[in-house]
This record gives sequence, structure tokens and C-alpha cells, in this order.
Amino acid sequence: MKSEIKTALILGIVIVTGLGVMSVIFSSFDEKFESANITSEENSIVKIDKSRFKTAPDLVGIAHYLNITPEELSEKIKDKVILYDIWTYSCINCIRTLPYITAWDDKYADQGLLIIGIHSPEFEFEKDPENVKMAIEKYGISYPVVLDNDMETWKAFENRYWPRKYIADHEGYIRYDHIGEGGYQETEKIIQQLLDERAVSLGIQMASAASLVDIDEFEHSMFRTPELYFGYKFAQNRNQLGNEEGFNPGKTVTYLESGKTDLHKFYLTGDWRNYEDSMELVSDTGTIKLQYNAKQVNIVTDNVAELEIFLDGKPISAKYSGDDITSGSMLIVSEPDLYNIISSENSESHLLEIQIEGKEFQIFTFTFG
Repeated sequence: MKSEIKTALILGIVIVTGLGVMSVIFSSFDEKFESANITSEENSIVKIDKSRFKTAPDLVGIAHYLNITPEELSEKIKDKVILYDIWTYSCINCIRTLPYITAWDDKYADQGLLIIGIHSPEFEFEKDPENVKMAIEKYGISYPVVLDNDMETWKAFENRYWPRKYIADHEGYIRYDHIGEGGYQETEKIIQQLLDERAVSLGIQMASAASLVDIDEFEHSMFRTPELYFGYKFAQNRNQLGNEEGFNPGKTVTYLESGKTDLHKFYLTGDWRNYEDSMELVSDTGTIKLQYNAKQVNIVTDNVAELEIFLDGKPISAKYSGDDITSGSMLIVSEPDLYNIISSENSESHLLEIQIEGKEFQIFTFTFG
């Protein structure tokens, strides 16, 4: 009986020991399996087939560097996820994207994102670095801005639009491309994804940012007046000047009061010099009339002048006054910039009249929202 008990005890010990050993083996196997899975997931991020992606071109033909030196930028660009923002400071569509871009710079710069503003000018005055400096201060831009005055980098990207955002991963491959406004959540998610890829590839511990920047997006009206150009070259193939006198390249034209105002056309009175990209008031006074449909009206102008704004024959009221109307119905133009003259909650049709005092006042374009 004692012998049987002894045998049973020994057998029990063997079984318990065996179970313990098996538990350790399986536990080790599970850890290796989990490790293999993690490695596989990491490799799936690192070993993306990038043969179908183009690499970002070099920044070429840069006239000026703002917020950074060329040497600093050359060093800073290494191993970064880069958002290239092609913009120009008098473009309303570009301006509306800036709150998102500056917010992403604040949020992700320390995690490996580098934003480079490529300032490719539409008008001649936008080539002046002092004007661009004023703009980047106005909009709180602290990331590097390069002045692509001869549009060489624009061409290197094969670009045709303002604004346009390209995002390159830390190896320089362009992984995202967005034209115009909007797509902000999608863009930020791409930024997060590429920063995660960078962290894994470089062996950096980084907490994932799940939340997205929350900024109210401007809502465009579905039916609105298209952009109107005052320069004869810019207005080619566009029937936007309503006066019978029309454009007369390089000449000063006396425009007379017209008996009509068609929708989406502008009408002038006074003596105006016709330039490729603008018109300049040669007489002491002049007017611009426009029947438009939109929520918002902006003008791009240069030189000093006083503008009185009328809507449907009356001085503009507070209900419709834009951000740059200084007092009553007056707009003071003091520097080359975009000025918001009308802003309303809904898209509406109105007759806008601008009475101008200021010889050499120059106007480039109307834009609408």
C-alpha cells in the first residue's frame, strides 16, 4: 500500500512538473508569435512599395528665404515629413487654408513634420519680399517660406493651381497631393500616417495623435460670380469687362457710363491705364460697378486710395460690411493686398458700386466666396 502511494506521489510530481514546463514553452511560443506579428506589422509600414510614387523635386530658382536661411533649411529638411504649400498671399483660397496649416505646424513640428511655404506670385507686387514678410506676420506663419518669384519650383512640381499641397514622406516620396481648399481632415490623417511611418523607420517612440485640428471651414456658396480679372492678359478668353470700350493693351482708355449692368461683369468710369495684370486709375476719380452673386466679395489692389462702397445704390450697411471696411462705408487702401469689402451669411445678388478717389489706384481682381 505504501509502495502504491509512493508511486502515485512520484507520478503526480512528474505530471505537475511536465505541465509547468509545457506552460513555459507555450508561453514562450506565444511571445515569439506576438513578436513576429509586431515585426510583420512594422515591416508592412517600413517596406511599402514606393516605385509608383514620384520624389519631391528640389527647391529651385528661389529668390528669397523667409523665417530661415538656405543652409538651415538644407539641414532641417533631412528625414522630415514635408508639407509643401504652394500659395500666394493675395489669393483668398490660399488665405483660407492658412489657419489649418499654421495649426498643423504648431501640432506636429516637434514630431517630425516640416512645412515649407512655396510663395509663387500671381501678380508683380507679390514678388517683393517686404510685402510677403508683412503677409506672413499678418497670418502668423513661423515655418519657412521661400519666394519662387520666377515660378521655377512651381514648374518643377508641374503645378497649375493656387493653393496646392504636396506631402512627402521622410524618404522624399510624394504620398499626397491636394488642390484648392478643403480636405483638411484627410490631409491631417495623411500627416499622422507618415509621421507614424517615420517613427517606426527611425526607431523613434512617438505617441499617436488621434485627434484632428478643429477649425470651422468656410462654406462656399454653390452659385457665385467667378473671379474677375482687370489685366488684359489675365482676362484673355473671358468676357468680363462690360464697357463697350473694352480692353486696350498698354493704352489709357476713357470709360463712359454704361446703360446696363449684366451679372458677372464689371463696368468702369474714368480714365484707366490697361496693363497685363491690372488697371490703373489715371484720372483723379473713377467708379467700378458690378452685379454679383456671392456671400463674400474681395478685391486685390495697390497704391493709396479712398474707396466708398455702395450696395444697391446706398452706402453699405453693417450687415454687409467686410472686415476691411474701416468706418461707415469707406475702405482705405494703403498697401498691395487683398481686401474684404463685403461679407454676408448667405449668398445674395446685389449691385456693387465703388467710388474711388486716388490717382494711380490699381486694381487686379475681384474674388468671391
